[in-house]
Amino acid sequence: MSRLKRSPIQHNKLPKDLKPWLCAEGSLTRQLTQLAQGQFRVEPIVEAYRRLEQIDARWMNMPNHHIAWVRESYLFGCESQAWVRAKSIFPILSLRKKARIFPHIQKQPIGRFLFQRTTPQCQRRIIRLAEGWTRQSCYTWHGCQFIVQETFLPAFEDYLRFN
Repeated sequence: MSRLKRSPIQHNKLPKDLKPWLCAEGSLTRQLTQLAQGQFRVEPIVEAYRRLEQIDARWMNMPNHHIAWVRESYLFGCESQAWVRAKSIFPILSLRKKARIFPHIQKQPIGRFLFQRTTPQCQRRIIRLAEGWTRQSCYTWHGCQFIVQETFLPAFEDYLRFN
């Protein structure tokens, strides 16, 4: 289980190649697709209902006894190795209205729906996990609140460095 570092990360401490990606606004799906010249795919790893972790519940101002639908997946660009490990956390209370589609999108990227004709409200934090540099976004979309976490993997950093 990955744990967050407690101290805030200063933007001047971020890796130069990753800083634009960690701080970018908008759809990561769209940005990765552009970088990979149109190639992009999602490979879900786990889709399950789980209890909210305390740190996530606190960020969304929810009791941590709530259940959430969690999807973990790898995001691929134009290479065989995954570029990003994504984790999306949708509290059950948020799976209503337009957000009720998310548990049924299979291999489609969440960003395709999230940024379709809308710009959701977003709070963001950048953390360093064991797997790599990570941006966590807490979105409010059509009255529903959820977290999308994107960890940039070593293969992505290598691609940026050598291409």
